[in-house]
Amino acid sequence: MSKTIALLDEAIINKIYLLRGQKIMLDRDLAELYDVKPIRLREQVKRNQERFPENFMFQLTEEEAEAMVSQNAIPSHQHLGGYLPYAFTEHGVLMLANVLRSGRAIQMSIRIIEVFVKMREMLLSNKDILLKLEQLEHKINEHDSEIQKIFNYLKEMLTTPQKRKQIGFKRNDEK
Repeated sequence: MSKTIALLDEAIINKIYLLRGQKIMLDRDLAELYDVKPIRLREQVKRNQERFPENFMFQLTEEEAEAMVSQNAIPSHQHLGGYLPYAFTEHGVLMLANVLRSGRAIQMSIRIIEVFVKMREMLLSNKDILLKLEQLEHKINEHDSEIQKIFNYLKEMLTTPQKRKQIGFKRNDEK
């Protein structure tokens, strides 16, 4: 059972993209997970447009779609049926389950939200690790400069000083 959940979580993670600074899922991927046809999903969204403000769902621009195609995130425009895909944020995914009202949609929505939460937790823990690495790097850079100073002082000490002309009285045989 847990192996199936792990595989499902991995499948969900592979369908989450970063776009406009937000983690999103595309309508066709959600339709696949919710076991509905993409056109039916879009119909329900259009019928309930007031439930999907811009921060819950947005349609990709032509440039964004081209970028997603070039990164192999989505197939070509011909495969999409000539429409620009809709992107759903974490909140949009949850609202979509309420609109579809199927048992499968509710179950999948819960799994998707859990995956979003896990990703957020991982990001926060990675952020702490990154901060500690930056602090360590700063310390190492300070140590490098201190070590360089020590080497410079050692080089100065090791160079043989030039013979200086002696000052003072000289005897006749020393001239």
